Amino acid sequence: MRFLFTPLLCGWLLFYSPVQAESISPEKHGCSSCHRFSVEDSLELPKAPDLFYAGNKFQQPWLIKFLQAPRVVRKAGVSTDPEFLNKKSAPAQPHPALPQKDALAMADYLMSLTLPDLSKDKVDTVPLTKGNKVRVKILFERNYGCIACHEGINLAGQARGGISGPSLANAGNRLTADWVFNWLKAPEKFIARGRMPFFNLDDESAIKLTKYIMSLKIGDSK
Repeated sequence: MRFLFTPLLCGWLLFYSPVQAESISPEKHGCSSCHRFSVEDSLELPKAPDLFYAGNKFQQPWLIKFLQAPRVVRKAGVSTDPEFLNKKSAPAQPHPALPQKDALAMADYLMSLTLPDLSKDKVDTVPLTKGNKVRVKILFERNYGCIACHEGINLAGQARGGISGPSLANAGNRLTADWVFNWLKAPEKFIARGRMPFFNLDDESAIKLTKYIMSLKIGDSK
């Protein structure tokens, strides 16, 4: 599950102030030079994650906390950045922190950015049984090799895994189940030239993997 988050709104946030909260304009504040806000945007190699589906992807409480206290989600940077393969690590802090009022306004705006044609409510809230979770963990780490590019959580409750993709160690607090399911089924809907493999998953497999990924939680603020 690759490509998705840090640095968020890089240029924009440097110029953002509470006065601007009511009239947000990505173009005016320069963030469209790093992020895409529409699938038709001409920015061919974004240096930061796409945000035109932020409302589908993120849980708003996490987003508000992130904007106030940014944390690195992509330790190797963003895969569509032209300098991705030349970087040893992402910045220690993705972008400036926002005061609470600004973070609330920014999160509201980002949550309004959605794609209309995604599958919804495919994943119910019933958690995997202990036995099924172990089996799906094997699928996640061995069969599909997700751990080679993404951090998961080991038996000691610590993040472990690759860093070329975004960390999933706190996916259950950061992402929505609907978005994870849609991403697993058809990553090309979100990024046509990403590094995420296409596994041609059936719905049952995608649901199980989604439930496993949503069970990955470390704390409540990362």
